[in-house]
Amino acid sequence: MAMLDDSNVFGNILVIDDDQEVCGTMKSLLTRMLLHCETVSTLRGGLEKLRSQNFDVVFLDVRLPDGNGLDALGEIKALEDSPEVIILTGQGDPDGAELAIQGGVWDYLVKPTPIKQTMLSVQRALKYREEKRAESPVVAMNLDNMIGYSSGMHRIFDLMAQSARSLSATLITGETGTGKELTARTIHENSGRRTGRFVVLDCASLTETLVESTLFGHRRGAFTGADKDRTGLIKMADGGTLFLDEIGELPLNVQKSFLRVLQEKRFRPVGSLQEETSDFRLIAATNRNLENRVHEGKFREDLLFRLKTIAIELPPLRERIEDIKPLSLHHITRLCEQYKVPVKGFGSDFFEVLGSYRWPGNVRELFNVLERAFVASGQEKTLYAMHLPQDIRIKVAKATLGEAREDGAAEGPQSPLEQEARSAAAGLESLMTGDLPDLRMFKSLMEKQYLQTLIERCGGDLNQILRISGLSRSHYYALLKKSGLSAK
Repeated sequence: MAMLDDSNVFGNILVIDDDQEVCGTMKSLLTRMLLHCETVSTLRGGLEKLRSQNFDVVFLDVRLPDGNGLDALGEIKALEDSPEVIILTGQGDPDGAELAIQGGVWDYLVKPTPIKQTMLSVQRALKYREEKRAESPVVAMNLDNMIGYSSGMHRIFDLMAQSARSLSATLITGETGTGKELTARTIHENSGRRTGRFVVLDCASLTETLVESTLFGHRRGAFTGADKDRTGLIKMADGGTLFLDEIGELPLNVQKSFLRVLQEKRFRPVGSLQEETSDFRLIAATNRNLENRVHEGKFREDLLFRLKTIAIELPPLRERIEDIKPLSLHHITRLCEQYKVPVKGFGSDFFEVLGSYRWPGNVRELFNVLERAFVASGQEKTLYAMHLPQDIRIKVAKATLGEAREDGAAEGPQSPLEQEARSAAAGLESLMTGDLPDLRMFKSLMEKQYLQTLIERCGGDLNQILRISGLSRSHYYALLKKSGLSAK
């Protein structure tokens, strides 16, 4: 490997670790490998470095003074030209390793790591990065209908790009309403098969007999009601993409037949003696756990292996709260264009309610709620929380009140004085976030809050109150009377 100077971006290594001995050892080792190395001892310092400089590999400790390194993986991977990440931790944690690998790390090393293993990991990561850079430029994905700025969605977009460049089978999993069909369609439209058909079959909507006939087609007279030949969806997807939604519902006997089709790209229509061929690319989706279905004997393990060559798991909306606002802006703008009305604005309370709801129906439910709010707003120019469906607002209010009760219960019963102090503090916070009061009123409020806290801490002991506050007895009682407080 050639000597690398500070100006050469390739070969830049960053070590984020609070153990100075580890940092010194790593810097010495990497320097001997003719690589440029920098070290930082905090997660915050490491992220600042990554935002301001280009690094090719990052050694990331898990337990840092100001946070968990694994929690920063999403932000690191979302960076433009993000570096390869090698976790370097003092404690082997199987769950941590799983999270790290799911987060896209290159390697997971446990301290003390043998020098040879560390060197091999770095060399392989740099070689991979060099080969990736040498590839011909990839055309940017058209993501016009895919809205997402969260770190989780950045990982999804990377996997979608990988799938679009490939002919391999892709399995998309996720809860109902997360956008599995839209993801599949976007992959197709960005693939080399974009000029072919995108053929959809919902496996849960058909009976066992109809699924087989719909997939493979049939010949006239093959069964009662088959009054003419019918081309199956597999043949219709020739040269394009076949999307099987809810593939977990595919009957077992059809799974066996379909596995052969995947392997050989040959099939026999129902009632036919002749085999046909179809050059299709498969994308499947399900909201079920197919591994569990395999254990239950309801899904073939060999078919599952073929389906998940590329696996994409879409996150639920409650795990990407930061995407609610851009999704809402996108959908409301589209509704305004559809109904030919000026684009509506939003009250601040609108997004507060949306962000507090759990969204069991995910993006599909969000879009339905937004359309109901849009209709309820009529000709009004701004959408407020009051335009949202009552059932949503009620659930949010109940959840908020429930959390408040739990917080109160955790702290134990409150005395009347504590309740009054909390009320005063809440009122003061409200004043500070709204229109400011005049200085005299503000001083009175602060005075009252100080006295309440003082009395509580001193248990009403007059001598202690006077000593701490520096007030005379007469002045103290005058302030109590002015604030409407009791000395007890």
